[in-house]
Amino acid sequence: MNEESTKSFDDSFFTALNLFNNHEWYEAHDAFEEIWNSVDGDERQVIQGILQVSVSQFHLSKGNLNGATILLGEGLGRIKTRTNINLGIDLESFCQCLENLLRKLQNQETLTENDRLSLKLI
Repeated sequence: MNEESTKSFDDSFFTALNLFNNHEWYEAHDAFEEIWNSVDGDERQVIQGILQVSVSQFHLSKGNLNGATILLGEGLGRIKTRTNINLGIDLESFCQCLENLLRKLQNQETLTENDRLSLKLI
């Protein structure tokens, strides 16, 4: 990757990250999808997992618990085995949050403010 494409990736990555952390799920999905189209291998799988989590949260915000649960599980599955990939995100703690949220959704437990997802930089 040359310096120009690296800067472009960084800018689009931080834009996507901010959208996700502001819980603008639909927009975050679109922003991460652009990144997903430009990477391959394990990075692509992690970004796809984040995309699926974004869509799951969009479904959750619309009351579609079944769709949210399925996509959250799929996203977690993609990310969990690749937490060693360095995207500058704390994937370990993100997966822990996803596992907690998935358990609550599966058990139909009440969600709290602590269940709000975010991607933390490392």
